[in-house]
Order: sequence, then C-alpha cells, then structure tokens
Amino acid sequence: MSHIAISAPTLEQLQRRVAAAIMHPLTGSEAMPRMRHDGTSNRAEAESLIRPNDRLTAFERLEIYNRQYWFRLYSSFEEDFPGLKAILGAKPFDRLMRNYLTACPSRSFSLRNLGSALEGWLEAHPEFLGPRRDLAMDMARLEWAHIEAFDSAHLPLLDPDELAAMDADSVLRLQPHLHVLALRYPVEDLLIALRSEAGSQDAASNSASVARRSRRVRRVASLAPEAIHLAVHRHENSVYYKRLDAEEFHLLAALIAGNSLGEAIHAAFAGSNLPEADQSTILQQSFASWMAMGWFAAHLTTSPAITDPAITNSGESR
Repeated sequence: MSHIAISAPTLEQLQRRVAAAIMHPLTGSEAMPRMRHDGTSNRAEAESLIRPNDRLTAFERLEIYNRQYWFRLYSSFEEDFPGLKAILGAKPFDRLMRNYLTACPSRSFSLRNLGSALEGWLEAHPEFLGPRRDLAMDMARLEWAHIEAFDSAHLPLLDPDELAAMDADSVLRLQPHLHVLALRYPVEDLLIALRSEAGSQDAASNSASVARRSRRVRRVASLAPEAIHLAVHRHENSVYYKRLDAEEFHLLAALIAGNSLGEAIHAAFAGSNLPEADQSTILQQSFASWMAMGWFAAHLTTSPAITDPAITNSGESR
C-alpha cells in the first residue's frame, strides 16, 4: 500500500494564518466573527491552529488576540488624533476610526504610521467629517504633520557660508521634520489647548473637561474661515507651530518640493503685491530666522528627499 506524504505547514505559513485571523476586523459587538469576509471559518481555523484548554475553546483563545490587536489600534489612533476627536465628538470619531482602519489597515511594524493615509481617505469619504468638515480636515492634517515632525530625521545643518554662496540654480535642502500647511482655521491654538488640558486632567474632572473641550471647539468653529499658513517643526525633541506669511509659505513649499532657489523665490512672490524692496527685506529676514532655527540641512545638489516617520508630542507656538 502506498502512502501519500502530507507536508506540515511551514512556520511562515502558520504565522500568516494566525496573522490573518488576528488582523481581521471585529464585529460591531467587539467579537471575532465566526466567518471572515472571504468565507473562511474562524472557528475551523482556530481549531486547526490552537489547542483548547480547560477554560477556553480554541476559538475563544484566538479571539483574545484578535480583540487585543484591534483595541491597541483603536487606542493608538485616539492618542494620535485627540483634536479630531474633540471636533467630531466621541461617537462620530469612533465611526470614522473603525471605518478608516478597516479600509486602511496597518501595513507597518510601527503604530506611528496608522494615520498615514487618513488625509487621502477623508478626502474620498468626507461624510465622516460631520458638519464642521473644513475644521475637522484642518485638524487631521495638522495632527498628522505633528506626528511626522516629531519623529522625522534631523540632518546636519547647512553652513552659513554655503548658503551665502548659493545662486538661483542652487537647490536648498530643508530638514525632513519641517512641514508647511495651508489651513482655514487656527487649529494649532485649539490643539495646544486640548493637549495641555489632557495632560493636566484627572478622572474626577472628566465631565467638566469634555464640556470645556466642546466650548473650545465651538469658539474656533464659529470663526470665519481665513487663509492661515503654518510651519510645523521640531526643536530639541519638542514640536512647534509657527505662523507664516503667505510669501514665506509659498517659498518653503517650493523648496520642499525640490525647486531651485530662483524658482522658489519666484513662486513666493508670483501672486504678491509687495514692492520689490519689501520682497528683499522679507527674504533676508526669513532666511536669517530659518537659518537660526536650523531648518536648512547640509547642502545637496539634488532635490531634497523628505522622509516620513513620527509619534506624538505636545505642540507649542513658536
């Protein structure tokens, strides 16, 4: 009689099967579903992968890991976007979070990347932003820039003599942690206040804190939209927010995009009514300030490479 050899699954195959079960979204009641979207039975998978014990079935043991995986994602996402949660409210934020994480599951070893696709996803799904759509989008963009600024690299500084020797064709490299945003609401002030309050509150004051957050959000939401330009950057392990003039914003945005110095200066003043003498003054003052803050990285002759990383920290205006 001939015997058919059945090969055991490899460790990688087992790991992938367990990961697929653990990373599958929970049901609305925070349980592991009996069946996955592709028709796979989680109960059958659990019984083929895990031994039961005297207290829990194989399915129940696997469900523990499935639930803890998603609860950790929820917790991390909430920590990263407290401002967005304050604007939307707890229940709408929870709905947004679950739909986003289901549509854009974690693909990184690091939880800091959870929100990397949020801006694009919200642009495609504005129904999750509620009645304060522009305010909520501004906050989501600021909070992701905050994450990026805190965790991105800080490169060696540009020598002042190198800056002085540059001409219109030179490419000026900026620090990867520097980000510029065009906003409609002063969300940086709101986020600073919310983070400051969250850091000082205790459990007994939770209800009062929720009421204060709601009042802060209403005050900002009641403001007329205006053009606000903001730099988000890191200095000595803290994230800061700095207001920019429109010309400064367009100049920095062009430099970040890899344009030459001459092209960036042209972009800065293309739509400006400033007299030429004032333009020269703004350039001198801005470059001196940015040099002092360490925004210019050691000179390269190629376009700047902007990296992506992050975590969170309390932002301050600077």
